[in-house]
Amino acid sequence: MKDSFQLILLAYFGIAFLPSCQSAPVAPPPPPVEFDAPDYFLLRPELEKSYGYSHAVRIGNNLIISGAVSMDDAGNLIGHGDMALQIKNCYADLKKILDHYGFEVEDVVVENILTTNMEEFIKVSALRNEIYTQYFPTGSWIQVSGLALPGQLIEIEWEALKSHWRPQHTFKPKKHSTNKTT
Repeated sequence: MKDSFQLILLAYFGIAFLPSCQSAPVAPPPPPVEFDAPDYFLLRPELEKSYGYSHAVRIGNNLIISGAVSMDDAGNLIGHGDMALQIKNCYADLKKILDHYGFEVEDVVVENILTTNMEEFIKVSALRNEIYTQYFPTGSWIQVSGLALPGQLIEIEWEALKSHWRPQHTFKPKKHSTNKTT
């Protein structure tokens, strides 16, 4: 009798909870993520094709710019031995690419600088304050033994992200007080 009572309970609970054991309907898979196709840009098309690179590529809100060097459209070095002039020319080319895509300097989030003369670069690095008026991007300064053309002193790479966010303040270096308080 005890065994039959247990069997009845087992049958009752099994039937009572059977609907809860049914599998839930399976949701359809999410739609595939759509990616923007890369949009390549050549600043100096013939020259860049002969060297085998694209100067920039935009994918969605991201813009990656190859290293800019100080040269004219024919590939001739501008500013042999003049670090300041080469820096200004690099930034002028980089800004042309930003303008092409509707980006601004404030959208730059990474700046990598390659230089053959770090000591000279540091002497004129304050020129960057003319470019970056709100904040500085992340990045690295790297000394190399040489760049593509003899006499090139600097190459500057940028990565930018177009976003609706803008800092609420402008970049101002902190002034250190010389007054000591105890």
